[in-house]
Amino acid sequence: MSTKKQHNNPTYRYWVLVGMVLIAGFSQGMLLPVLAVMLETAGVSPSANGLNAAALYIGIILIAPFIEKPVRKYGYKPVIILGLILVTVSLLLFPIWQAFWFWFILRMIVGIADNLIHFSTQVWISATSTKEKRGRQLSIYGLAFGLGFGIGPMMTRLIDVNEFLPFMIASGSSLIAWGFIIFLKNEWPSSDFETASQLNTLARYKEVVKLAWFALLPGFCYGYLEASLHGNYPVYAMRMGLDIHFVTVILLPSFVFGSLITQLPLGILSDKIGRSRVLRSLLFIGFILFFTMTFVEHIPWALWSLFAVSGMLLGSLFSLGIAYLADLLPSNLLPTGNVMIGVLFAVGSMIGPMVGGWLIGVVDQGAIYYSISGMLLMMVVLGIIFEYTNKKQLQKVRKAAS
Repeated sequence: MSTKKQHNNPTYRYWVLVGMVLIAGFSQGMLLPVLAVMLETAGVSPSANGLNAAALYIGIILIAPFIEKPVRKYGYKPVIILGLILVTVSLLLFPIWQAFWFWFILRMIVGIADNLIHFSTQVWISATSTKEKRGRQLSIYGLAFGLGFGIGPMMTRLIDVNEFLPFMIASGSSLIAWGFIIFLKNEWPSSDFETASQLNTLARYKEVVKLAWFALLPGFCYGYLEASLHGNYPVYAMRMGLDIHFVTVILLPSFVFGSLITQLPLGILSDKIGRSRVLRSLLFIGFILFFTMTFVEHIPWALWSLFAVSGMLLGSLFSLGIAYLADLLPSNLLPTGNVMIGVLFAVGSMIGPMVGGWLIGVVDQGAIYYSISGMLLMMVVLGIIFEYTNKKQLQKVRKAAS
């Protein structure tokens, strides 16, 4: 195979993009628990710890309105490379000065970089996959993020060896990713994307909300869930007397690695029976599992089992949400929808640790489980409302057509 063919090969491109999101997931999964433990050890309050964790997602929101234009002008590849450079430099700076607001700023920069990588890879994959394979391909994308995010918390054990070590490993992995992306041929979004970008921004956002508001919510839900577990749970575990190494090395990874087992099967299932039905079922069972954890917290094997099963069911929410969004929206609104789902992921990721941190201080026992199960129950109700209103809208369209 010649170099030119390799650059244009869709399979090579797809797996390089999957690799990009794996690296982004790893750096994100490492930062949340490592910095949470370091801040708790330094005597920072749970609510302030949650605020610091939210900085990453503030960065995601800040950059969101400005991503579409550079992607349209320069293509996907330069935006991804810029994201990788920002992640690499920021990770190396964390251990140099351990100050609350310095870390806050660095986390914001990592959030900006992560969104550059996520948006570009999501739209690139969504735009180049067929509807028949979309669920499968985006499930593998989600699986890669989950794998990286699951390996990340294991880095907490390396803090005892050297505080620089987790950050050096994460930045090194970003450099490896950069080595692969430079051999990928740059591409630009389609003319449909360009037309949509020239329309009124508010009008595009309104249209996406009108057509697919529930498909945006799994992004919020996954962000809330993921950031609560990795940002709040280590702090909660330390306060409840749970073994922190058990939590960071066995418990939290069991949630993420559980999702790896079912990510692809759930994506294929959603292709066959419908994504709305699959999403509502997963959210409801997830609510039951997290509420049950309140009663088995000090039984390690039972807690681990519930975490693993909840990971199997809820770890696919983000990728299923993106696939559902692509089903409901016309191609010219897909990039706008991706921006919105990214913003809602960030909003959920900010609200989750803050609500969790507040509840830990107020409720104490069971706080983190109440926070997550309450949010999941709310999503179930909203899913039922969306299904009902969608059916009524379809009936009106059919009646008008007859």
